[in-house]
Amino acid sequence: MSEQIEKIQKLIKTATNPKQKAMYQDLLAKLQSELSENAESTEPPQEQIQPSLIPKPKRTSSSSPVSPPKPLSVKPSKIKKVETISPTNRQEKLTPETVNEDLKSEPESSDHQEVKDTDAQTETEQSESGESQRYFQGIGIISGVVTLTEERSTVMLGDKEYRLFYIPNRRRKAYDALKKEIETTGNTTQKLIVYPKILHFPSRDQPHQVAFQLVGFVGHGASSSPLNTELNDFEFKFSGLWQFIPVCRTPCITVMRNFSQDRLAWIKEAEAAKKVKFMKASHVPLLWRDSPVKPFRFNPRLEKDQQGQTYFVQVKAKFLPGRDVFGFVEQLNEPTEEAPGFLKASKKLKAEALRETKERKQQKQVEVKENVTPQSESSDS
Repeated sequence: MSEQIEKIQKLIKTATNPKQKAMYQDLLAKLQSELSENAESTEPPQEQIQPSLIPKPKRTSSSSPVSPPKPLSVKPSKIKKVETISPTNRQEKLTPETVNEDLKSEPESSDHQEVKDTDAQTETEQSESGESQRYFQGIGIISGVVTLTEERSTVMLGDKEYRLFYIPNRRRKAYDALKKEIETTGNTTQKLIVYPKILHFPSRDQPHQVAFQLVGFVGHGASSSPLNTELNDFEFKFSGLWQFIPVCRTPCITVMRNFSQDRLAWIKEAEAAKKVKFMKASHVPLLWRDSPVKPFRFNPRLEKDQQGQTYFVQVKAKFLPGRDVFGFVEQLNEPTEEAPGFLKASKKLKAEALRETKERKQQKQVEVKENVTPQSESSDS
């Protein structure tokens, strides 16, 4: 019987199915109970001790928080969620990997635009509804003199002019509505709801550039909403990873692309270059001297498990025109080590996207040469 117990104990250690593990544990408890009963019949002096020992195996198999199926059935779902946001695990298990918000300009394809606009609208609605749920975001209100043209739109904040752009399709409606508001009222000074777009350069000595993506505006007859009542002019709500990035001397809040099944489905079908562009993160420089947690700084000399902790923070900050940075105003929630699910492009995917871009450029150059050659031949004749 002792050999059977050893075999069952080995099966418990190697079992991966919660139900099988529970079954083996129940069987082990029965065998241990039978073994103790046999010991009682052969060793009378231990009769008073054995009954108190018999229930222990049963208690561990039925009431342990580790062995029952319910806790084990919950753990895999948590692991899956973490794997989708973990850069290393996601690179191995998700072929589309991940993709973040573009900092430069509009998306390239109409399908990409539809996905991006829908997601942006969802995030805006979440912000305006006043929900306190945790997700990545960067949205705020600015007020300045607006100049709208088809070639280039701008907004004057203080003494500096900033580029103002919109995403085609859905965000075109916001642009047209703003244009009509200015034509109707004759007032070019408008209060705009925007996403900040920060463009960093490879050299740390080259200053970053700030632009704003138009989401909406607060017209003269607009009713109050949680967003425009919570935020004053030039104030923003940021939720992201508090860290240093190699190309910026100021610590940043990194706003990642929030994870959703719709986005993941689109990523699986998109080209590598579009995936990377879609998943690009926004790194917002923030002046926060007395932050309760230190911004993460990667140390190449340390192993991965020796690196510091990256925190997810939620703050209100004010844009400082001219300085092109944001200043801390208040903390909206306590920093946490756990971040919401997000998408991020792997190094492998970025390399594939770079290769696709180079091939596309080479193909265009070949097409240009082919078009130029026949024209030159016809002119010679």
